Amino acid sequence: IDNALVKPADPAFLGFCLASGVDCGNKSTWKSHAHEKVGVVALRNGRPCVVEYSEITTEMAERIDTATGKLVLGAANICNHYYTLDFLRNQILPNMGAMYHIAKKKIPYYNGSETVKPTANNGIKLETFIFDVFSLSHNFGVWEVRREDEFAPVKNATGADSPATARQMISRQGRSWLQAAGAMVVDQDGDKDDETTVCYE
Repeated sequence: IDNALVKPADPAFLGFCLASGVDCGNKSTWKSHAHEKVGVVALRNGRPCVVEYSEITTEMAERIDTATGKLVLGAANICNHYYTLDFLRNQILPNMGAMYHIAKKKIPYYNGSETVKPTANNGIKLETFIFDVFSLSHNFGVWEVRREDEFAPVKNATGADSPATARQMISRQGRSWLQAAGAMVVDQDGDKDDETTVCYE
């Protein structure tokens, strides 16, 4: 996922991972709705994993935890991870050989006279993702973050999850920083870009 609000080397996240002694850590935010196309952090056979949205049925996506009133599969994976060097050396490298996801894709093909770009999924690809190693962790940690602070996905050219919506989220974040510092922000329409500098405070 391209994420316009990602915080590389976030000191709060690093501090959480170091203080908790985790060998593998992951940032998560809550899904915006049950059918948001994002993988979720879960347990499979008692081991941490990410379940891809393509693997989640409608019933699974809409299942509610009666104790909390929240989605059972609602902890979105925003692809911001922490791994110790020992975990990389001792767990990941020796075990990477057979970790695959089946991904349904629109795969261009040649029909004998021209290349066809299908409009519907017509094939599968075997993919391995960086988070497939979560199940190898002996001490896994999840750090939940606020969506408006750290997740502005860019998946589409226009509409939802596009560069335009990501730009609006960056503007809103910059505006909130200014207001928190005591500034009066006149433009509230969310369409203009504020000058936002890189800052984690």
